[in-house]
Amino acid sequence: MKIPRIMIAGTHSGVGKTTITTAILSLFTKAGLNVQPYKVGPDYIDPTYHSTATGNKCRNLDSWILGEQAVRQFFINSATKADLAVIEGVMGVFDGSSGNSDTGSSAHIAKLLGCPVVLIVDVKSMARSAAAIVLGFKNFDPRLKIAGVILNRVGSQRHLGLVTEAIETYCNVPVLGYIKKNAKLELPSRHLGLVPTVEGGSLLEKISGLSEEIREGINTDGLLKAAQSAGELSHGDWDEFTPAANNQQKARIGIAMDEAFSFYYEDGLEILKKKGAELIPFSPLHDNALPPDLHGIYIGGGFPEIFLKELSVNGKLKKEIYDAGSAGLPIFGECGGFMYLNESIIDFEGKDHPMIGLIPGKCIMERKLVGMGYVTARCMTDNIIAPAETQIRGHEFHYSRFEPNDNKQEFSYAFELTRNRVGGKAFDGYACNNILASYLHTHFGSDTGLADCFVEKCRQFKLTQI
Repeated sequence: MKIPRIMIAGTHSGVGKTTITTAILSLFTKAGLNVQPYKVGPDYIDPTYHSTATGNKCRNLDSWILGEQAVRQFFINSATKADLAVIEGVMGVFDGSSGNSDTGSSAHIAKLLGCPVVLIVDVKSMARSAAAIVLGFKNFDPRLKIAGVILNRVGSQRHLGLVTEAIETYCNVPVLGYIKKNAKLELPSRHLGLVPTVEGGSLLEKISGLSEEIREGINTDGLLKAAQSAGELSHGDWDEFTPAANNQQKARIGIAMDEAFSFYYEDGLEILKKKGAELIPFSPLHDNALPPDLHGIYIGGGFPEIFLKELSVNGKLKKEIYDAGSAGLPIFGECGGFMYLNESIIDFEGKDHPMIGLIPGKCIMERKLVGMGYVTARCMTDNIIAPAETQIRGHEFHYSRFEPNDNKQEFSYAFELTRNRVGGKAFDGYACNNILASYLHTHFGSDTGLADCFVEKCRQFKLTQI
């Protein structure tokens, strides 16, 4: 099948990928195209900007967590419904899970999907040297098709002419756009990166303004031509979406969804639904009661540390969640959800904020990253998403550390983690009865048996309530 598609990648982190990609998505959407956005890697915040710009839910493509077959199928399932697929890369185009493999990198995804790449290059304080950079990226892996270049932080028209002449002469790659050095291309940020769009504000207007800021310098016709040059993609026979045999028995799962908790993979949620979950949103910030007749709760990641006062004072909802978990309701928490389920969170100033209390411990905010990167988690015991010894691929990204109240030798840790970046092993999370929570971010697409197990645990609880 023919799917017009491009990847907007960069030479390194901080080159302007997210802001420029978001602005380009807005330009194409304003032009009347139905644009399906994607983000390479384990990212929750950048996709919210893409979704706002296009009106379509952004999907994550991660070859290390999901594997090649799942990435390909997830992409095809959603891209076929659009006029154009635009993928934002991660870090530098060749940066992935290791130094001698492209697994997890933008390059891996681009080659897997036969996707032309448009490379963003920061050309501040250089001219002809930019050609050497582009040529190096082009020759590093000839299997990668670099279809064009976008120049960021261009100082003047003369500067633009020098850089363009050098790249097009020595690299045989067209310059498809440029961004002026003084362009006002900023999106709000904080310690975990950009601010999620769920926190409100005039983001749509700001994104529209970004697209107008770059309109003059972007060759949208050239980008579209590059996207249309992509070859055919064949629909695979991946059958991991096969519904469970008893999925006609729906399980009502409450899902925390507000400014404090919004980190979920869209394809992961779709898998839960296909396995029989009816996802019922609720807000730990604004609701004083859970939705009725729940058979499980899913609390994803987010920014609970930004809303500690509001979460702490919502005592009625906290007690309801505590009572439900104590009564055996399956509760699954990831990162921010894990923090929320603890007895308390200690903020950056050392102040204690009481939380739900289902986990006997506290999370303490630190000024620097405590955990970041891909991890493989081994289940220490049977839990609500997998049997003991199951290996789960995921990632962690958090500024807090967990301190259990109990003796660490006897604490009911959920996982033994193997960290890709730093090596070594560490224990993480909490698993006891029907409570499972940890810093681990999972994707149900990495092993759809995790979704089967979670939904089935919720169904089993449902039967006890009849």
